[in-house]
Amino acid sequence: MNPNAPPQPRTGEGHLRRVGVEIEFAAIAPAKAAELVIDHFGGRCITLSPHRFKVIETRWGEFTIELDTTYAHPDAKVVEKAEAKGDEWNHWRLDLHNRTRQLIGDAVAGVVPTEIVCPPLPWLALNELDALFGALRLQGARDTHDSLFYAFGLHLNPEVPGTDAATLLAYLRAYLILAEWLREEIDIDFTRGILPHANPFPKEYAFKVLDPDYTPNLDTLIADYLIDNSTRNRELDLLPLFAYLRPDFPSGLLADPLVKPRPTFHYRLPNAQLSRPDWNAVCEWNRWIEVERLATDPERLAERSEAYIDHHRRSPVTRWLDQLKEWMHDA
Repeated sequence: MNPNAPPQPRTGEGHLRRVGVEIEFAAIAPAKAAELVIDHFGGRCITLSPHRFKVIETRWGEFTIELDTTYAHPDAKVVEKAEAKGDEWNHWRLDLHNRTRQLIGDAVAGVVPTEIVCPPLPWLALNELDALFGALRLQGARDTHDSLFYAFGLHLNPEVPGTDAATLLAYLRAYLILAEWLREEIDIDFTRGILPHANPFPKEYAFKVLDPDYTPNLDTLIADYLIDNSTRNRELDLLPLFAYLRPDFPSGLLADPLVKPRPTFHYRLPNAQLSRPDWNAVCEWNRWIEVERLATDPERLAERSEAYIDHHRRSPVTRWLDQLKEWMHDA
């Protein structure tokens, strides 16, 4: 399957937009997953800790493979403090800390997912991940449908086509309009639906953003977002983008070490479905492209923003999803 072209395939600087991919799964340890990355992309492995690895010098850059919990890995601040003092007591404490974190990782490995964080790829090369996903499938990777205890996702990080407020607002509006259709298409897993990994946006926030009179500058867009979305667990998480654009913005949330500044949309909604041979990152990218198509059609975006507000301000018999399905069928 080939990735569909976005309506804005290049950034303002003229290079092909890139997209990062993060995939979660169980039943394959990080060390084995790192071997599979090397098999498909070359490079060499660096062991950062017993449950965290980097594959470097691949043709696309660095892959990180790890258990997806901070408690399975040494705390950088503890390590730095102990190494700075360098005495025998702190050496013993550091050794105990590292061993404890390794034991925690060993204990939770069957429940906490292994995660592969891929480097940004040009969108045209996204299907190169298909072979890696296929190898994970053949090695027995388990996905979010394999257990009620699993809530594994695939995250896409599409590079933004521009960083001005008007562009970002258009993409946010398009997402808010199509979010329910995306959830229906993806068929969000039950466990992921009840856990706060990719929560919907509050309705009142959607009304604010879709109002035709809402024309914020970048700082206002960020401030309003933070007021109504003080969490990393949004289906379209804009915190990494805002932290990149405004590193000095007065917000503890943007300074959170878990928020990784980058010029991308952090799209957290898709399930990880490695057990399905017909599923891959391109499937989810092609769904995302519908958001981009709407965002870059000002007339259609304005009409559907108005329709969204009108629909949700009253108590209709028909569902918003029914209207979305009709539009997508006609597109």
